[in-house]
Amino acid sequence: MSAPEHPALAQPAIVPGTAVLGLGVHRPDVIVDNDQICQWIDSSDEWIRKRTGIVTRHRARPEVSVVDMAEAAGREALADAGIEASQLGAVLVSTVTHPYQTPSAAAAVTDRLGASPAPAFDMSAACAGYCYGIAQADALVRSGLAEYVLVIGVEKLSDFIDNHERSMSFLLGDGAGAVVVGPTETPGISPSILGSNGQKWDAVSMNQSLLPLRDALEHARRSGDVAALLDAEATLWPTLRQDGQTVFRWAVWEMAKVAQEAIEAAGITAEDLTAFVPHQANIRIIDELAKQLKLPEHVLIGRDIVEAGNTSAASIPLALHRLRAEHPEISGGLALQIGFGAGLVYGAQVIRIP
Repeated sequence: MSAPEHPALAQPAIVPGTAVLGLGVHRPDVIVDNDQICQWIDSSDEWIRKRTGIVTRHRARPEVSVVDMAEAAGREALADAGIEASQLGAVLVSTVTHPYQTPSAAAAVTDRLGASPAPAFDMSAACAGYCYGIAQADALVRSGLAEYVLVIGVEKLSDFIDNHERSMSFLLGDGAGAVVVGPTETPGISPSILGSNGQKWDAVSMNQSLLPLRDALEHARRSGDVAALLDAEATLWPTLRQDGQTVFRWAVWEMAKVAQEAIEAAGITAEDLTAFVPHQANIRIIDELAKQLKLPEHVLIGRDIVEAGNTSAASIPLALHRLRAEHPEISGGLALQIGFGAGLVYGAQVIRIP
C-alpha cells in the first residue's frame, strides 16, 4: 500500500513589518530624594549624584501593586496608539518583582484592560526584559499570530530593597512603561540582538531564595517563638544586591559592542539615529556607552535616571516617554534601545519612535 498523502497545514500570512504604535507610563507619586536615602546608608547627596547621576527616584505606595502600575501604563499606551483592548492578540509583562510565582501579572492585567481572551504571560529578563518583550511582540505580529501586542515593563523594586544595603538599594525606583506593537507596511522595529552571559549569573541577584524564609517561618510558628518569627521576617526576606564593579565593566565594554551590532542589524549608522535610550542603570554607564558609540551631537540621550532612578524592566519605556514629552519633534525618528542586567542578559534593537 502506498503511504497516504498528508494535507498541508495552514499558516497565517506573514506581515511585512511591525512598529511601536503607542507609548504609555505610570510614575508613582512618592518621590524619594538622596537626603532621605542617606538616612539609611552612610552617604551623601553629592556622592550619589556624582557616582550615579540620581537625584530622586519614584516609589510606589504599599497598596499599589505591579499589576496596578502595569494596568495604568497599558491604558495610556492603548490610548496613544488608538487601539482598543479587545484588538490585542497578546499581553506581555516583563517584570522580576511580581510577588506571585503564579498566576502571572499579565493575566490579571489582560482581564483588567478588557483584553481577554488574549494570551498573556510574564517574562523574567530583569533590566533587559522590555527589549526581550519587544523582540517577542515583533515576532508574534510578523508571524500573523497576533495583530497587536501590548508590551509592559514594570517593577516595584521597593518591595525587594534593604534600605541599609549599600551596593544598589539607593539606585532603585518603581514604575511602569508600556507600548503597543502592531503591523505596518514599512518596518519600524529592527532585528533584535539578544544574549546572555551566565558565567556572571550572580553579579546582580536576590541575596537568597524564598525557601530559607519559608523554613524559618514554619519553625518559628511551630515553636511559638515570636522573636524567632520576627527575626526570620526581618533577616530572610530576599533583597537585591550586586557586584557593582563587575556589572559596570561588563555594561561599559560589552554592551557597546551589542549596541553597535544592533545599529548594523538595522541597516543604519549612528548618524541616522534620533535618540539613544539605554537601560537607566547609572549615568556614567550611559555616558560611556554614548562615547564609545561615537554618537553625533544631534542624537538625544535618555537620562531619565536623574529623576526616576533605576527601574529595571520599566526604565527604557519610561526614558523614551520623557524624551518624547520634552521633544515632540522626535516622533517618527529612530531610537536605539538597549537593556542589560541580571543574568547577565541583554537585548537591543532600533525602533521608530511613535
